[in-house]
Amino acid sequence: MSNKPTTTALEWTELDRRAVDTARILAADAVQKVGNGHPGTAMSLAPAAYTLFQKVMRHDPSDADWVGRDRFVLSAGHSSLTLYTQLYLAGFGLELDDLKAFRTWGSKTPGHPEYGHTTGVETTTGPLGQGVANAVGMAMAARYERGLFDPEAAPGESPFDHFVFAIAGDGCLQEGIAAEASSMAGHQKLGNLVLLWDDNHISIEGDTETAVSEDVCKRYEAYGWHVQRVEPKEDGDLDPAAIYEAVQAAKAVTDRPSFIAMRSIIAWPAPNAQNTEAAHGSALGDDEVAATKRVLGFDPEQTFEVSDEVIGHTRKALDRGRDARAEWEKQFQAWRQANPERAAEFDRIAAGELPAGWEEKLPVFEAGTSIATRAASGKVLQALGSVVPELWGGSADLAGSNNTTIDKTSSFLPEGNPLPEADPYGRTIHFGIREHSMGAEMNGIALHGNTRVYGGTFLVFSDYMRNAVRLSALMHLPVTYVWTHDSIGLGEDGPTHQPVEHLASLRAIPGLNIVRPADANETAIAWREIMRRWTKEFGKGAPHGLALTRQGVPVYEANEDAARGGYVLREADGGEPQVILIATGSEVHLAVEAREALQAEGVPTRVVSMPSVEWFDEQDQAYRDSVLPPSVKARVAVEAGVGLTWHRFVGDAGRIVSLEHFGASADAKVLFREYGFTAEHVAAQARESLAATQR
Repeated sequence: MSNKPTTTALEWTELDRRAVDTARILAADAVQKVGNGHPGTAMSLAPAAYTLFQKVMRHDPSDADWVGRDRFVLSAGHSSLTLYTQLYLAGFGLELDDLKAFRTWGSKTPGHPEYGHTTGVETTTGPLGQGVANAVGMAMAARYERGLFDPEAAPGESPFDHFVFAIAGDGCLQEGIAAEASSMAGHQKLGNLVLLWDDNHISIEGDTETAVSEDVCKRYEAYGWHVQRVEPKEDGDLDPAAIYEAVQAAKAVTDRPSFIAMRSIIAWPAPNAQNTEAAHGSALGDDEVAATKRVLGFDPEQTFEVSDEVIGHTRKALDRGRDARAEWEKQFQAWRQANPERAAEFDRIAAGELPAGWEEKLPVFEAGTSIATRAASGKVLQALGSVVPELWGGSADLAGSNNTTIDKTSSFLPEGNPLPEADPYGRTIHFGIREHSMGAEMNGIALHGNTRVYGGTFLVFSDYMRNAVRLSALMHLPVTYVWTHDSIGLGEDGPTHQPVEHLASLRAIPGLNIVRPADANETAIAWREIMRRWTKEFGKGAPHGLALTRQGVPVYEANEDAARGGYVLREADGGEPQVILIATGSEVHLAVEAREALQAEGVPTRVVSMPSVEWFDEQDQAYRDSVLPPSVKARVAVEAGVGLTWHRFVGDAGRIVSLEHFGASADAKVLFREYGFTAEHVAAQARESLAATQR
């Protein structure tokens, strides 16, 4: 089976036209029934979405996760009915009752598409522009996957060749993340990506002339995309034949991503609501829905009207899908027979398993030395790179600072790039100074499957990428963020670069695990635990954020309990602990030094390193109590950031050594001294806590 673009003419019958109009009516009825939603775009986009799902894309509705499928991303997620109606018509598992339950509790049709919740939804979309970047990541992952398993195949002849289609609206393209991702896609020459723009000139505040006057097509030409414009029919409706022809032309351009501008009229053909901002985000009203049905030849007295002939026609997508998958399976089996070692690797990766012996490659660092945790992380990545081929990643133009270069001789860059290390299937991604799109592209890479990705920048710039990080957590994606320069310890760059509130802020995201290792050995254990937690099963994966130091920190003996999130690093001498010092990252050694002073005074003191609050919270109560005995009320938490995280751990008598203000430009040692991050101050706080327990 070849996945080369075909040039056959579009077959379009009266039943196809009726199916498109059915999708329009279903969108109007679904919003009208619940009383809220976005009907207009779903109505006007119905011809484009139907053409993709019924005439263009290679998919099997009975096996939505088939590895050989084309991917579809609805970046304009508010128009979720654009997708839901096509999933229903094609037979992905949605039925009329699901459309009737649109935007209601427990339904399969929430207000915006949610990955893992509705079969056929490839990614959670809603925050505008995220889907564009997800699609770019999927296209990148498709190319890397091909390099893993079938790099020698001619273009279009590999079972791993497929296309990524996305529909975006005006709002998506106004968001900066879409510009970042589109620039990246053009630079990477992602010929497997086709982006269709719904150019309807309407946003919530009215005509887009309120905010935009640029030539979007020329902008995409400047990015290096292949650009086409599709004009509507004379009556203003989208033209399926023109869209089909444009998509086929786009698929034939394999050295550039393709951009198709489709001029549409929102809410077409509603007599009074079309081309109005009200149709964007409000129900049309009973009278307007009835009038629209009359225009289209539907019974205005009926709701959710779908004829047996229409659903019988559209559900033939199931037969076409099974045939396409069967043909692909023949090609896939031929590949397996010709490539037994690669096939074994594919089976391992597809099963979510790691190579035998991978843990033995992890470095162990010598206790008593000093190394920055960012440097230790880099050594771990380079060690893993040789044995885990599906692991790849890079940084937002900070590789030398983040230590995220897995292979200096192999950069993920397209043919024609002048750099000597350029390789279309390279290991190291150069995301450029595009943190937000990097996060969303990483989500797309994870969603695509069969590879594992990491990406780095400074911790303070996690603010730029926060929405993408939030979506990683919402989708339970095994994405790893490498955030370095994690405190005022970065020194002279000053408060603009020194994260203060970021650890607490990121810990507030449900489902995101933040790991701030104390030393090099904790860093290696953290990477091992993150990799162990990789899973392809929805609902059990989780993104991780590593917070790593710029400055060197002392190395302690490795302790496997670091993978439990918190553990006893130094036990109290001379009996049960009277005070517990809890610390993370570069402040752990301050707690260790403070313990020595307290022990010298006859105060039995325990030091707890807590690299991950989230991992610690997963442990059973007995383990948590063994680390933090409830009977010990005198406690001090130490972290060079705001102290929001630590109140629940130290209690009423506890003390927190934190930073409740911005930093300054100075040497790191000066800053730690001036802001109270010293062993002496930690010990003094411990004495205060002890005194408080005796009042």
